[in-house]
Amino acid sequence: MSWVYAIALVLLLAAGCFFILVGSLGLVKLSEFFKRLHAPTKASTLGVGCVLAASVGYHMLAGSDPQPRELLITAFLFITAPISAHLMAKAALSLHMAERPPQPADDEGSGEPRISGTQHE
Repeated sequence: MSWVYAIALVLLLAAGCFFILVGSLGLVKLSEFFKRLHAPTKASTLGVGCVLAASVGYHMLAGSDPQPRELLITAFLFITAPISAHLMAKAALSLHMAERPPQPADDEGSGEPRISGTQHE
């Protein structure tokens, strides 16, 4: 395998990991439901697609046949992820769900997370 192909596969794999990380951070950090839905749906779909494309490319360059499982996973991912996100968005619109529920206030102000059913002394 040539070093040019190896660099291309590494870049594709790194781009996939970057998009997966951005989608995960978007899910955690964004406050509105529709933004939290958009981040992992778009970014993670592209990220997993890049990782699977790098895997298929590696197998093709290594001389073996591309695995049908990888191609099927890629196809099902690109078909089902936008449809499921669309259905979740429609359900959220019908339920008027936009904001994340407010976090309960810390009564003691100690900064430590409280565990339900325990008391701090």
